[in-house]
Amino acid sequence: MKQSIEVVDARISPEGRLDVLSRFEVSKLLDTSQGDLYKIFRNCSLAVLNCGNSMDDGKELLERYSSFDISVIQQERGIKLEVKSAPENAFVDGVMIKGINEHLFAVLRDVVYVNNEINDNPKFDLDTSEGITTAVFHILRNSKILLPMKPPNMVVCWGGHSIKRKEYDYTKEVGHEMGLRGMDICTGCGPGAMKGPMKGATIGHAKQRITGGQYLGISEPGIIAAESPNPIVNDLVIMPDIEKRLEAFVRAGHGIVVFPGGAGTAEEILYILGILLHPKNKHIPFPLILTGPECAKDYFVGINQFIADTLGIEAQQRYTVIIDDPMQVAREMAAGLEKVRKFRKKTGDAFYFNWLLHIDLAFQQPFLPTHKNMLALELHKDQPVHLLAANLRRAFSGIVAGNVKDEGIRTIEKHGHFEIKGDANMMKSLDALLASFVEQERMKLPGKKYTPCYRVVT
Repeated sequence: MKQSIEVVDARISPEGRLDVLSRFEVSKLLDTSQGDLYKIFRNCSLAVLNCGNSMDDGKELLERYSSFDISVIQQERGIKLEVKSAPENAFVDGVMIKGINEHLFAVLRDVVYVNNEINDNPKFDLDTSEGITTAVFHILRNSKILLPMKPPNMVVCWGGHSIKRKEYDYTKEVGHEMGLRGMDICTGCGPGAMKGPMKGATIGHAKQRITGGQYLGISEPGIIAAESPNPIVNDLVIMPDIEKRLEAFVRAGHGIVVFPGGAGTAEEILYILGILLHPKNKHIPFPLILTGPECAKDYFVGINQFIADTLGIEAQQRYTVIIDDPMQVAREMAAGLEKVRKFRKKTGDAFYFNWLLHIDLAFQQPFLPTHKNMLALELHKDQPVHLLAANLRRAFSGIVAGNVKDEGIRTIEKHGHFEIKGDANMMKSLDALLASFVEQERMKLPGKKYTPCYRVVT
């Protein structure tokens, strides 16, 4: 028997989050014959409206609400959005929840800005490292999340959407300790380890009577349907792709705390380690802490061993592992942020955007996870260690796509497993790590059967 789905039709006004759109911008957005712009806007909007639902399958979400539609209504005094067949949980007594309203117009703001001001704009050479970084800066500045008058206190929290209850509670405890120390929180904006630290920080901020706490969520069109923004996020930014999303984290953030997760978290760890291992970044302070409760110890043992097997001891020296001690995590991060503050002040680097951090083009160019590209990844040690990290990051990015992204799931259904091939010892270590993720139920939400989208060729 097919489950009934409650939906709502509504017309909503912006909550001070969007400037007036021109008639040209509206017509271009709604003209589906001009490309995928409307599709991106529609899919991201549906994900925002799906806030609170337990779902981590982009394909399932789009199919469940296949009748959903959203239109921009232009009026003389501004614009409104008309939604049809929207998820009922986005409304209270027929009125859209204010936070979801803000998120919806943030999606519109970013989709329109990237299309009109970034794409095909000669000012942004997206084939160069400098051009990509400049584009990331402009997107963040346009979203008004860069706050120049604040000291370095933005902590990026990474971790899985599929975590156990004890792990989730632990993320809240860490967030609470950081909130007590005045730290703001940035996450991938979804559930699980992306929600817990924000939830804890709100309590810590309330106790300290901090009213201007920032809870920044950064997503991208491919992942947002599987990781709908949680309701605590008060600043939402939609970056054009996963690589610009990752760069936004490390440019806007001042330190990173990593909680237990799956393939996506491993991708994020490899991304930041690859950047920190670049010779140009060895002198730049950037606190990186891996932490979880005692029950998650095996997860970090596996991650630590994989890093030793692939990137070596130098990579291990760039992070600290703290098990089951939220207060110590917050203290270590506070000390790290002070080093960041002193370094930025000494070098003249901005507090609100990490300009001095060098990011190699290998970490910035979008990776398309096709079967051909996954098989062609250079997974061997006969290359600089930061480039090996970049290629390993791409492997995990492909697995994430095959696990939860609409397009990736459809690709796997059509062509079968991705094949990952490389150095024999490295592949053995990779296979063991992925097998541990499956065994620990870190690939999908708890209770959902996981069918691998990959095959490691050993």
